[in-house]
Amino acid sequence: MGDSTFLDRMLLQLRSTCKYYSGYPKDLGPSRVLHFTSEREFVQLLHQGYPVVVAFTIRSNYTQHLDRMLEEAAAEFYPNIKFMRVECPKYPGFCITRQKSEYPFIEIFHSPQQAGNEGKVQDPNVTRYSVKVVPYNYDMSPYGFREFFKRQGVRTSDPK
Repeated sequence: MGDSTFLDRMLLQLRSTCKYYSGYPKDLGPSRVLHFTSEREFVQLLHQGYPVVVAFTIRSNYTQHLDRMLEEAAAEFYPNIKFMRVECPKYPGFCITRQKSEYPFIEIFHSPQQAGNEGKVQDPNVTRYSVKVVPYNYDMSPYGFREFFKRQGVRTSDPK
């Protein structure tokens, strides 16, 4: 039975020292993942100037794993990067505009800029914006998000 206590000590040591060990539930505090409620709220979130990671999901076993990884990443990158989850069956219009057929998928929205008025004459009260959208195809973990942000040049922390 001496091995059992050694194993327990080894697992406790692993859990306390290994930053990317994801097999043990972590206390992340209150959820930092925002839930999509309207396109207007989404646009207001973009205007805050932070990159927004949006997970387009449907309910499945894989989505539960994705939710846990999003919670961890949102807790790690808060407040410099916002994370949002869209349940596509509730908001099909927003998901259909992304023109994807396989769920879940993740896209990162950042750098909103006012767009020019090309084409038709539009209502002068409407302001159009263009946003850089990057599909996410890395590992679904905080480490994967960190590496992706490095490669894309997205700032994940405040300058010191």
